[in-house]
Amino acid sequence: MKKLLLFSIIIGLSFSCTKKVHQETTTVTKTEALQKDTVKEETKPEVAGGDADAHGCKGSAGYTWSVVKNECVRLFEIGTKLNHAEDGKTYSTVAYVIFEGDKAELFLDTQKEAIILERKSEGDSWVNSDLQLIPWKGYVLKKGDKIIYTGQ
Repeated sequence: MKKLLLFSIIIGLSFSCTKKVHQETTTVTKTEALQKDTVKEETKPEVAGGDADAHGCKGSAGYTWSVVKNECVRLFEIGTKLNHAEDGKTYSTVAYVIFEGDKAELFLDTQKEAIILERKSEGDSWVNSDLQLIPWKGYVLKKGDKIIYTGQ
């Protein structure tokens, strides 16, 4: 009887120890899993507005760098809109102009960089090479002798 009692105590203790070892292994596994999840969270995908150009302007939020304003701007908020108009036809593309003193910064959909136009005095047109922005019934942008954009 003593042997049976001693044998059952030994077996009971061995099962209780195995359960503890199993719980510790499970705990370590959960901790490792949490560490792996933390690593996954650190590599989150970019959200809208999370990008920035060399000047810190967030293109996905509608901002672009203005040389004449020396800041990030939203063209559709502060720029003057010019509609593409060649040969008397109206197209869906637009250009924007920002005015600052005797300079006009021109943003065309066909150019990556803005074009700076300058005028000599008030009332004159803004000019850069073969581009000319004329203040007439709003604005007219000409390339050579051809009208390419018009707008208010």
